[in-house]
Amino acid sequence: MVRWVYYTLAATLALSGAAACADATPQRVVSINLCTDQLAMMIAAPEQLVSVTTMARDPRASVMAEQARAYPTNNGLAEEIYLLDPDLVLAGQFSARATVSMMRRLGVEVVEFAPAQSLEDISANMVKMGEALGRADVAREMADDFTRHLSDINPTQGRRPTAATYAVNGYTSGAQSLSGEIIDTAGFATLAAQLGLPEGGFVPLEALVMADPDLVISGADYPGTARAEEVLSHPALTRLTGGHMPMQDKDWICGLPSVLDAIGELRAEREKLEQDK
Repeated sequence: MVRWVYYTLAATLALSGAAACADATPQRVVSINLCTDQLAMMIAAPEQLVSVTTMARDPRASVMAEQARAYPTNNGLAEEIYLLDPDLVLAGQFSARATVSMMRRLGVEVVEFAPAQSLEDISANMVKMGEALGRADVAREMADDFTRHLSDINPTQGRRPTAATYAVNGYTSGAQSLSGEIIDTAGFATLAAQLGLPEGGFVPLEALVMADPDLVISGADYPGTARAEEVLSHPALTRLTGGHMPMQDKDWICGLPSVLDAIGELRAEREKLEQDK
């Protein structure tokens, strides 16, 4: 009898341990950052992700705006997030600090993601998301597929024309950034590096005009006006002799496999510039 009780207890403990391992996979995941929204939508199991941010549905900011319509949205406020009863919250390194702090104080697990600063970071963040969601195999397959497609891009031969991103307040990306690496992979040199700003920085309009890069890449206009955007419509920009290419921030602001499309568009633009010379 004692031996039977022992075996029964052992079996019960084994089953409890197995259940605990199963429960380790989060069942109710909430994302409070645009980039984690999209990574989670790519990797999460059906019904595992219960809410994404309102920005995820904005086609100007999200490459997965249509997919995001299948999820309830949130504004990243601590009270609304807690009421969603999450067992995991996905956050960006700089987003909703009050919410992140409160969730942790309330015992809710929070996994934070740093912004992707390189193409390598894209694969790393996919793997990290897979581990957080208990979907490591799925994420690793996606990351390997991204790396494989990236390696298929043939190195650019010959002259590397100069390209500059130009955003609000005259900010331009440097080579040591995700957008800078995308520009480099597409066969361009970054103007910021030539101006001594390897990590990017603010470039006066006069300096941009004097440098006259082969290509200026600017984001799409948003409704409304702001002083920070005035530089983007300054008449002096018409003096530039190079090309101009609009590219929406969503194409490369988040470290997603969709950056391959941005690289493809830039390579096509480079070929066009070379043909026009």
